Amino acid sequence: MAPTLSNPINPINPFNPANPLVLKAGTAWTDAWQRCIAVAPEAFRDDRVLNLWNGTWQADGRTLPATSPVDGSPIAGPPRLDAATAHQAVRASLDQHRAWRHVPLEERRTRVAATLDALTEHRELLALLLVWEIGKPWRLAQADVDRAIDGVRWYVDGIEPMVEGRTPLDGPVSNIASWNYPMSVLVHAVLVQALAGNAVIAKTPTDGGVACLTLACALAAREGIPVTLVSGSGGELSEALVRAPEIGCVSFVGGRDTGAAVATAVADLGKRHILEQEGLNTWGIWNYSDWDALSAVIPKLFDYGKQRCTAYPRFVVQRGLFDEFLAAYLPAVRTLRIGHPLAVERAEDPFPQLDFGPLINAAKAKELGDQVTEAINRGAVPLYRANPAADRFLPGQDTDAYLHPVTLLNPPPSSPLHHAEPFGPVDTIVLVDTEAELLAAMNASNGALVATLSTDDTAAYERLAPQIRAFKTGRGKPRSRGDRDELFGGFGASWRGAFVGGELLVRAVTHGPAMERPPGNFPSYHLMA
Repeated sequence: MAPTLSNPINPINPFNPANPLVLKAGTAWTDAWQRCIAVAPEAFRDDRVLNLWNGTWQADGRTLPATSPVDGSPIAGPPRLDAATAHQAVRASLDQHRAWRHVPLEERRTRVAATLDALTEHRELLALLLVWEIGKPWRLAQADVDRAIDGVRWYVDGIEPMVEGRTPLDGPVSNIASWNYPMSVLVHAVLVQALAGNAVIAKTPTDGGVACLTLACALAAREGIPVTLVSGSGGELSEALVRAPEIGCVSFVGGRDTGAAVATAVADLGKRHILEQEGLNTWGIWNYSDWDALSAVIPKLFDYGKQRCTAYPRFVVQRGLFDEFLAAYLPAVRTLRIGHPLAVERAEDPFPQLDFGPLINAAKAKELGDQVTEAINRGAVPLYRANPAADRFLPGQDTDAYLHPVTLLNPPPSSPLHHAEPFGPVDTIVLVDTEAELLAAMNASNGALVATLSTDDTAAYERLAPQIRAFKTGRGKPRSRGDRDELFGGFGASWRGAFVGGELLVRAVTHGPAMERPPGNFPSYHLMA
């Protein structure tokens, strides 16, 4: 990590210096791994997870070493397939698709519902795997699992009108997703796509979540869901998972660079697609006075270290309100709780209540720390850097993947922090004097998924909000991706293809009336629902 943001090991419990923190009983990685082997022996071996294709768990692929962001200790790595094997998996998925699309809806619903029951039975194990693999605190790991289960159950209960008059696609849906929400985004999408009559393919994210996804897919496969789960590098597998003629739709969640390559491929092929990409989500402050409300929400904006597509890393503040903004912001950000997600005072204690733990890996923490250092060297003003003395770590543990909250004023235009989403606990603040400057600063990334404008002036909100290039804009409150019938998409470069959420997710992966134009952001048109 960068010298100015170094994270020295905290050898003692800062809340009780006489007693070092310990790992909560029964939560070690070895405990979780043995439970996985007991629950799904077909998918786990003593030293590796397997790929799932052609309806069979396969001991193929070159397993790469992996470490937990929590403490740098070894965990299961992804068994990476080569391109030729990936093509075999896609062809086998097409065979599954051709059978599954004719399975009656009621049977599909019964099998998906049974999968949800199995996920519910093992929700704590799935959450524990998320803690170790991607560093989520226990509360947020459980929420990720629960949102997947509850969200899909909503579709199970109301699927009939959504598929009335519609048919499954001609080939399976290929899912390529980021590592931050394996359950509530990836598993949720896979099960809804299957419910709608499609076979599904999921690629495990390169940076984490392979064991959690393996367990979830094992539970689904047992119920007869036609799911394929493969690992590999995006560059090597993209020909099979994106360009293969057998693929009926590509669903992608990730960064703009990779997303642009996928967008080009699907556009060339005329393939159905859903491409969710990053954007710089902004929070504007203009003619505002309810500082208590803002102060209350600031800690919530740091959930999971802002490693989510709907995080708010940029505040655009009216210059004349800057002193009042800081008076509300700084005390709130100082309350953040950071540390090892499983470290407790006594082994039998409940899980610690944390806002976030590590970033996804040490390389990301170093990269972001270096960006902060470079921005300061080029003129950004550091307004806040957290004191690591209050963090909660085990004695002697590796803390390289941890980054303390940082707030910078006016990052220079040459810095990535000026125009891109940091995907970490770094806030930037830009001061503006006019409404035109406010809008320009809030639209800095050519499209975003969410935005918020805090203003006391209703007329100003109604005038400015439609000009903010975000799919969802809140007034004084954060917006989220949403669940159940809430729609989701993006403007500009933050989204390509069909919008999702509610009925639109089903419409995106089924055929409807001839000449139907699905709501979405396409090269030839932009259509809201």
